[in-house]
Amino acid sequence: MNEKQFNRLIIALSVIIPIAVALLFRVKVEGVDFSFLPPIYATVNGLTGLLLIIAVIAIKKGKRLFHERLMKMNLVLSASFLVMYIMYHITSESTVYLDDSMMKYVYYFILITHIALSVLVVPLVLFTFSKAVMDKFDKHKRLAKITFPVWLYVAFSGVIVYLMISPYYS
Repeated sequence: MNEKQFNRLIIALSVIIPIAVALLFRVKVEGVDFSFLPPIYATVNGLTGLLLIIAVIAIKKGKRLFHERLMKMNLVLSASFLVMYIMYHITSESTVYLDDSMMKYVYYFILITHIALSVLVVPLVLFTFSKAVMDKFDKHKRLAKITFPVWLYVAFSGVIVYLMISPYYS
């Protein structure tokens, strides 16, 4: 696959994924209970964040193969998060944050930035990954400096959102 084909695929996925997720929020599947998934996908988010940090340390130490394996694992973890997240939300009602203190505003700030950046992180990750696959490591490295903090924020803010909303799960 050449760079132009990669770019077209990445742009298509970057548009299709958030639209599909938004549309799936309107779908409700009755009779299936995936209420056990939020702590699992929050853990997957946390693990992704930790592996991102380890991967950056690995590449800084020159351990390229280890870095590559960790990053591929992060792609798998992120994809599995997305599947579990969709499975939960198409089978469960949305949970409302009930605390009326200032923490409500903190929660919604973290949630909104998490959601917005999770949309942005899809093309960032895919473009960064594609540069590595095509052996364009100078471009990969420049893009990774942007992608890493955004992906890290999305991963760890997902855990924080879960911890803040979990007392209100029914």
